[in-house]
Amino acid sequence: MRRSPQDSRDSALRISRRALVLFGVQAAAVGALGMRMHQLQMVETDRFRLLAEENRIALRLIPPARGPILDRNGIVLAENEQNYRIIIVREEARDVPAVLERLSRIVPLDEDARERVLRDVMRRRPFVPVTVLDRLDWDQVAAVAINAPALPGITADMGLSRIYPLHHDTAHVVGYVGPVSDADLRRADDQDPILQYPKFQIGKVGVEARLDRDLRGRAGSRRIEVNAVGRVMRELERHEGTQGATVRMTLDAQLQNYAQARLGEESASAVVMDVHSGDILAMASAPSFDPNLFVEGISVADFRALLDNPFRPLATKTVQGTYPPGSTFKMVVALAAVADGLVSPDETVFCPGHYDTAGRRFHCWKRGGHGRMNLRDALSESCDTYFYDIAQRVGIDRIAEVSELLGLGLRHDLPLSGIAAGLNPNRAWKQRVHGQAWRVGDTINAGIGQGYVLSSPVQLAVMTARLATGRKVAPRLVRAIDGAEEPVPEAEALGFSEAFLAQMRAGMYDCVNRRSGTAYASRIALREVAMSGKTGTSQVRNISAAERATGVLRTDQLPWERRNHALFVAFAPHDAPRYAVSVVVEHGGSGSGTAAPIARDIMIETLFEGAPPIEAWPTEQRGRAERLRRELNLRDFSPGAGAGRTRA
Repeated sequence: MRRSPQDSRDSALRISRRALVLFGVQAAAVGALGMRMHQLQMVETDRFRLLAEENRIALRLIPPARGPILDRNGIVLAENEQNYRIIIVREEARDVPAVLERLSRIVPLDEDARERVLRDVMRRRPFVPVTVLDRLDWDQVAAVAINAPALPGITADMGLSRIYPLHHDTAHVVGYVGPVSDADLRRADDQDPILQYPKFQIGKVGVEARLDRDLRGRAGSRRIEVNAVGRVMRELERHEGTQGATVRMTLDAQLQNYAQARLGEESASAVVMDVHSGDILAMASAPSFDPNLFVEGISVADFRALLDNPFRPLATKTVQGTYPPGSTFKMVVALAAVADGLVSPDETVFCPGHYDTAGRRFHCWKRGGHGRMNLRDALSESCDTYFYDIAQRVGIDRIAEVSELLGLGLRHDLPLSGIAAGLNPNRAWKQRVHGQAWRVGDTINAGIGQGYVLSSPVQLAVMTARLATGRKVAPRLVRAIDGAEEPVPEAEALGFSEAFLAQMRAGMYDCVNRRSGTAYASRIALREVAMSGKTGTSQVRNISAAERATGVLRTDQLPWERRNHALFVAFAPHDAPRYAVSVVVEHGGSGSGTAAPIARDIMIETLFEGAPPIEAWPTEQRGRAERLRRELNLRDFSPGAGAGRTRA
């Protein structure tokens, strides 16, 4: 059937409309696609480039070099040394046991070490390197390199490792570093990503820990190209990190070495302090340990030996140890009594060898008594009865106030771990802690530094420095960080009359320099540098009435842990004080017999920056002093180190 012209025109029109619609749809689709391509290629190009880069580019941290620690004269106390090590890559070695067997013929590699390496390589991806040996010398590394063809997968590597050149001398003060542990990460108050770096080391104790952020430095970075499984293909970019700060301490390494050696095998501690600046020149705890053992991980046997030692070599006794101060506390009681007008220098108290009060008898250390004692005599001869009497007059609350003014019972601001506050007891404290009222007997005991009173060696050094100067001098251990000197604030006055303080110093002078003084045998023979001090002997056990009746056991008849602590504090020169010293010997017996000779020898070493003159010791002791110095096996800090040495 023939179509009409009109039907043909209508059909053509419909087709044209459909074609137009189809074209429009196609044009819209192409336009949308074009717009999306523009969005992806032009607008979001940086985002997708970053996503693509992340598939093949990795950012790795470069650990920074840790800052060195120096003494006041520039002697190195902690530094970094090049550390040669051997690493193995499993996929390159293929037969790891065979390669390790061949390696053991070149460098020492025992069976335990081989088993450890085999465990480590199986825990990691085949291309990840594993450390086989650490801290090798150059000859060993060279031997491995020469035999490289026979040792597939073995490579010599080099890094930095912490080292402490003075070993035992500064272990308790400087501390040591160790790998970051899970516990460290949990308690870290910063989010430094370098802490996540494998085997990165941070300070664990001492200055290394307290100044870790300064010493740590800032990490560098490198951009590397990796393949789909994470293997490093090449390094694209590298930015080195910033070395940690250089910390210069107030310690004098030579004096520290002497103090540590002089304490010997005792369980003891000693602090030497500049009475004007507060600089701590020596801070020794004995026995000590080698911090180098901890850097790469101490063995179980070595750590167990340190833990089981009854002398507690890991404890920083100078700040962590607290002891009844014994008679070294008597200056506190005397100053409180004199300042409050409760006793005059000439007033006397009769000592029959005991003091009766509140139905109890308190004994003086001198069984037959001292007779009539004034303030200066009582300090010189350490009469307990005198201080029983004046302590009761003053009262414990005032004694505690004066004790705190002199620096006892406080956590001094030092960059050390576990600083103990000690204890200045008073009425409110006993009620709060023990739920009991303060008693007369508590005051009597506190009057001679017994009972609840506890002090640390560094606090006793601060007390002595404040008595010597009349100012609130504070201890410090850091002299400068990266060359910026730490400020020394001017110490304010204690608020006591100079006349009152002079009475304390006079009693301390007589204690050492008068024949009847308890420390006369430990005097310094040169009058221009005469030492003033005070002995202390603190009981760690009760002496029963029955034992007193039959005779108190001698020190050598008691087991070590039941013997009295021996203490001594001093400053010198008496007429122009420069240094304060405190010594505590745990279970040492008596302050006059054990602690005072040690403190005197340390003070002489402090006063004379070179070898001290033998004339500083009393004539009858010079032979012993010379023998002792030879036996101490002191470090030789020459050449160069001694030039320009100063304690100023």
